[in-house]
Amino acid sequence: MAQHYQGQCHCGAVKFSLRTSLESALRCNCSLCRRKGAVMLTAEEDSFELLQGEQALSLYQWNTQIAKHYFCKHCGIYTFHNPRSAPELTRVNAGCLEGVDPLSLTVSLVKGAELSTEPK
Repeated sequence: MAQHYQGQCHCGAVKFSLRTSLESALRCNCSLCRRKGAVMLTAEEDSFELLQGEQALSLYQWNTQIAKHYFCKHCGIYTFHNPRSAPELTRVNAGCLEGVDPLSLTVSLVKGAELSTEPK
């Protein structure tokens, strides 16, 4: 069942809220997600709200330039992204959510590496 959560980066410059189900936990095996290592949760449609820190966010894009990966330019924490496979969705770093232990979640794998157009 989806619940409301508050989240923020490590330094607190970026704050957001969303509704999500902890059953939506996933990891991706694309080249970026493998390196950042985050457990992600998918926000329910239209429930993600950036509360503070738009000016503190940096955007990282590569390859097709469709996915948008956001991180705090002060503390470096990956906070959320819009995936290439569904740019209308927002996935958040479960480690940024208050009261959520990402290491205790059952996690599914998204095979993002299979979507890559980068040379291997």
